[in-house]
Amino acid sequence: MVRLKASLWVILFSIALVSIQMKGSFGSESSKEAYVTLLYGDEFLLGVRVLGKSIRDTGSNRDMVALVSDGVSGYSKKLLKADGWKVEKISLLANPNQVHPTRFWGVYTKLKIFNMTNYKKVVYLDADTIVVKNIDDLFKCSKFCANLKHSERLNSGVMVVEPSEALFNDMMRKVKTLSSYTGGDQGFLNSYYPDFPNARVFDPSLTPEVLKTRPVPDMERLSTLYNADVGLYMLANKWMVDDSKLHIIHYTLGPLKPWDWWTAWLVKPVDAWHSIRVNLEETLPGTGGGKNQNDELVVKFLFLLPLCALLFCIYRSIQGHEGSLCRTSLCNQIRYLYYKIRSNGTLGYSGVSTSSNMTPSYQLHSVGTHSKIPQHLGAVSVVVCFTAVLISVGISFVIVPRQIMPWTGLILVYEWTFTIFFSLFGCFLLLVHQHGKKVAIQTESSSLDDSSKGHQRGGVSCDVTTLYYGLGMAFLAIAAVSLPYILGITALFLRLGLMVGVAIILAAFMTYASEHLAIRWFLKGLEDRRAISKSLCFLC
Repeated sequence: MVRLKASLWVILFSIALVSIQMKGSFGSESSKEAYVTLLYGDEFLLGVRVLGKSIRDTGSNRDMVALVSDGVSGYSKKLLKADGWKVEKISLLANPNQVHPTRFWGVYTKLKIFNMTNYKKVVYLDADTIVVKNIDDLFKCSKFCANLKHSERLNSGVMVVEPSEALFNDMMRKVKTLSSYTGGDQGFLNSYYPDFPNARVFDPSLTPEVLKTRPVPDMERLSTLYNADVGLYMLANKWMVDDSKLHIIHYTLGPLKPWDWWTAWLVKPVDAWHSIRVNLEETLPGTGGGKNQNDELVVKFLFLLPLCALLFCIYRSIQGHEGSLCRTSLCNQIRYLYYKIRSNGTLGYSGVSTSSNMTPSYQLHSVGTHSKIPQHLGAVSVVVCFTAVLISVGISFVIVPRQIMPWTGLILVYEWTFTIFFSLFGCFLLLVHQHGKKVAIQTESSSLDDSSKGHQRGGVSCDVTTLYYGLGMAFLAIAAVSLPYILGITALFLRLGLMVGVAIILAAFMTYASEHLAIRWFLKGLEDRRAISKSLCFLC
């Protein structure tokens, strides 16, 4: 009886041990396969985060491995680990090509995925890709799989690799002898696999029984479903395949990366990328929705500073006029319109002076006054205006963080472009105004002295015409970007065409406005030659 019990315990222990081993073998099946990406610096960190989120959203439980170089910060590594990535530090492989694009300096490092022998098979994905449908079937692919693009050349943005130390060493021996048409890893792989265009297309629907009857190929081609190029989408404004069957979207438009806020205003498929981004979990404080704590502080500062400056200018303007807003020509203009409407189109209020705002400047002055206008003032004002535009737009794009949300980026760029432009061009108008004063003082024309008595001011009053022109410029600038979306245009080239069309209208309007305003402010300087400006705002 004792022997029977002992035998029973041995049998039960053996069964338990076998079950644990079987469970371990099944559980480790997924660890033999992995999704891999490369990260050279923090710039692509958000892309890797969104890629990982897209993989997990499709239900895959395979390992996600991020190969990171020395250029990746410790915080980024910590964030990737919190997101579920296995972070492996690697050294960069130098580009052996003497002539190569600057951005390709370390791309040969991608070849190290062929040496990840701790995995049976890996699926490599560029950081500018997203997975929209489960792609675990790719692990059934042969030893090397990729997609053909660009005139029958393989694209290295999505690859299935069966790692092998011997294969990797062979690549390292040939890396300096095989040519690369791109100057990077993609060109090298095309030279290393010259027969790849003749490989058969990978079919994940084939059953294991059918696969056993066929020889195992060394390489297979992936269909466009596994590497849908956004560049090809933009040519026809639609996918070349059934978009409901897409598995991977690849954002290959060079500088138009999906994490840059301006890309969403040009490329419609970026909407899919942002729909994943906004759902990123807050694995570290302040990282939910793909946010960056430093960028958030910068955004708040950039948003509030112009508003504070505007309020300060308004406050100084009120102080400069001793609290009496009704003395400004802007209030006079409002009162003028009110009495005109009240009198059914006939102005019956004589106390409102509107001559400086409603009547064109050239009608207010004699021929002698016009002769004092500098000959090249109009041309100089146009050059200054467009120079101010270039400077303001350039500075705005530099100071606004790239990886914020599209609407936030657009609003901030508009806010700072308008602020910087109106400040620069406003300073130019004030200089023109001061120059007009100097010319008047130097000439000491008796006729000008007589005419100026009725126009002396305690400062440069608000000029409604300048305000009208400023609002017109702002309206056209906003219309240049918003009009394609109001009209529902999604094609890239149509969007760009419409934006350029509105921009041409804006340029023509600005040419006229800048010349007219410069002459107007010069003539105002002739009138106000004895006045002392107390306002910081060029409109006031």
